[in-house]
Amino acid sequence: MNTPILRRDDGVWLNEPERWSSQGDSLEIVTDKASDFWRETHYGFNRDSGHFLGFRTDEAFTAELRVQGDFRALYDQAGIMVRLDAQHWVKAGIEFSDGHAMLGSVLTDGRSDWATAHYGHDASEFWLRATVASGVLRLQASADGKLWPLMRLAPFPKASSYLVGPMACTPERAGLKVVFSSFRLTPPLGKDLHDLG
Repeated sequence: MNTPILRRDDGVWLNEPERWSSQGDSLEIVTDKASDFWRETHYGFNRDSGHFLGFRTDEAFTAELRVQGDFRALYDQAGIMVRLDAQHWVKAGIEFSDGHAMLGSVLTDGRSDWATAHYGHDASEFWLRATVASGVLRLQASADGKLWPLMRLAPFPKASSYLVGPMACTPERAGLKVVFSSFRLTPPLGKDLHDLG
């Protein structure tokens, strides 16, 4: 299992953006207006209109990708998504909130939660890693693609396969340009929880 990100025949779009292109190992998208992933909590609405290019996994896997974007408007976001269906998914990456590009993740099991943290690095370029194995989700974020501190550890539904890949949304506008590259899909790394490599 080692999938290049931009083999269109390998991936499946959920809400394909009007504007996107691929070249080599990179995917460039421009978000559509009012695109979002969210379920119920606080706002009371369900939205499943964000952009996601999903690649089929085995029951356990690690996925990594590099993200480059210019996050400027409230809720501008891009990163990685792991998805079972419309009610069971996680998205993680950079999201613009409270005037800053924040490290954020939303875990949805019927209803969404939202966890944010200050990101002390240049948010215009970052790396994300998602590992799923034995009913556990491990998220890691990296500023350089070399050191991978823990971002989140959570229970996640067991399944024979998932969809994983790049995700981007702009709930308040259109026009966020994001470039995804260096996507890798492999068996789970199996490293210790606090192994930063």
